[in-house]
This record gives sequence, C-alpha cells and structure tokens, in this order.
Amino acid sequence: MSASAALQKAVHDALVADAGVGALVGDRIYDGAPSTAVFPYLEFGPSDFVPDIAECVTTRIETLQIDCWARNQGRKRICAEIVDAVHAALHQRDLTLSAPYRVLWIEATGRTTPDPDGITWHGIVTVEAEVQTHGAGA
Repeated sequence: MSASAALQKAVHDALVADAGVGALVGDRIYDGAPSTAVFPYLEFGPSDFVPDIAECVTTRIETLQIDCWARNQGRKRICAEIVDAVHAALHQRDLTLSAPYRVLWIEATGRTTPDPDGITWHGIVTVEAEVQTHGAGA
C-alpha cells in the first residue's frame, strides 16, 4: 500500500469511528460517491504530496481534500456543522497508518461555499500531514 493510500485509509477509519461525524453523515463516506448518494455525505477529493528527504529519514507532506456535500433548502448550517465535525475528528489527532508509514503531525482546515445550483453547500476540509515513509522508526 502506498503512503497516500495508507493515509486515506487512516483518515477514513477515523471519520467512521467519530461519533460527531457519524451523527451527521452516518456511514456515507465515499471514495467516489455514487450518483444515488443521499445528502449529506463526505467524499474524498483531490490529493497531492511533496517528498522531503532529510538525513536518515524520508518524509512527505501529504495533502488530502475531504468534500462535504449538504442540501438544506439552500442553508449553510448543516454543511458548516459537518466541516466542524470532520475538523474535530482529524486536527492534531494520532492516526495509525499501516507499516512502514507513520504520521508525524496532522492538521486540518475547513471552509464552506455555496454550490452554483443554489440548494447545495460544499464544505472543504483540507488535511495536511507529514508522513514518514522510510528511516528511523518507520
């Protein structure tokens, strides 16, 4: 499993395990939402990484976007609550990745924006993590 896939799995597992997230979206957390997805739901969006090699340790800064989709008659509240819950579930939390990877730190930021359709709100949680991929302790 790649470092990116290991991080996505750990993030997914943390979201599924979080009671606050579950209360808002249930188990509707997708890697590619089906066209029949019921609102509100979460979906893994774009991701990227930047490698960083230091003496004896190789890390990478992984950035992962989690999209929150909600419809509440054009109102923002539910989307904002979901973004807050996802942030609370991930920001500065200890995540365990499959060997040989290890999260050194993780931070999350969030925002909400109206969708052009006028009834959907789009929340975006950007997760940034430093993942050790090789070296001491990995």
